[in-house]
Amino acid sequence: MMSSSRPLFPVVAVMVFTALSCVSPAQQLNKDDSVARPTPQYAIPTMPANPALPNIWIVGDSTAQNKKDWGWGDHFAHYVDTSRINVVNRARGGRSSRTFIHEGAWDEVLKSVKPGDYVLIQMGHNDGGALDGAKPRGTLKGIGDEQQEVTLLDGTHEVVHTFGWYVRKYIDDARAKGAHPMLLSLTIRNIWTDGHIERDMGYDGFIHQVAEQEKVPYVDMSDVEADRLEKMGPEKTAAFFPGDHTHTAPDGAEMVASCVAEALKEQHTDLAQYVK
Repeated sequence: MMSSSRPLFPVVAVMVFTALSCVSPAQQLNKDDSVARPTPQYAIPTMPANPALPNIWIVGDSTAQNKKDWGWGDHFAHYVDTSRINVVNRARGGRSSRTFIHEGAWDEVLKSVKPGDYVLIQMGHNDGGALDGAKPRGTLKGIGDEQQEVTLLDGTHEVVHTFGWYVRKYIDDARAKGAHPMLLSLTIRNIWTDGHIERDMGYDGFIHQVAEQEKVPYVDMSDVEADRLEKMGPEKTAAFFPGDHTHTAPDGAEMVASCVAEALKEQHTDLAQYVK
């Protein structure tokens, strides 16, 4: 009998496709990481889900992002009635209130924001960085109209404003789209002094002041999270922060998301109606 010379490519292609289809979302998220990260223990939803529903947009940094870091943003969907409203996480790791705007990420969010949507804004973790140099992401302290021009490494010039100025821009832009902006206090870092965990890294006061000025909700999730962690104590809290004092493991991200939901409900915000 003559042997068949049928090419192997279709078989190989099927095998490769099958292998890829078996890769979990968590493995796909981690494929570009240089550091091994824990496998998530919770299903991460695909977002946005239903274009007919209103949206909750999450704007923040790595403490909310779900990519290389396990932030609370995607986990927040577990505490919301997603049959009535979408949760859309657009947080970006390493960004400050300034760079999220300057790099165009905020404009991308605004393209899809529609009347009746909610925008949860949580910025500040990276705003204490340098104004220029290799990582120019810092903002001026305060909430006033002070500004400073800096020269970036590529020779371009940028006018840097105060932290409060950028937060007000988020508010104004969201309102212009008919959306409801809400300001969140910052997630807690695993830093302890005399048996108490750090509750404010220096920006929550600015956030609260802008919220009062602009008459938008100030959602104090920091104290909710800090109270829980202090009840747990430093040793158990450390398990939530395996890499550093800022970024959480999946269990920690789930806990932080539940704190955001609890704060929204306890403080009788408009979003409380959607919280499970």
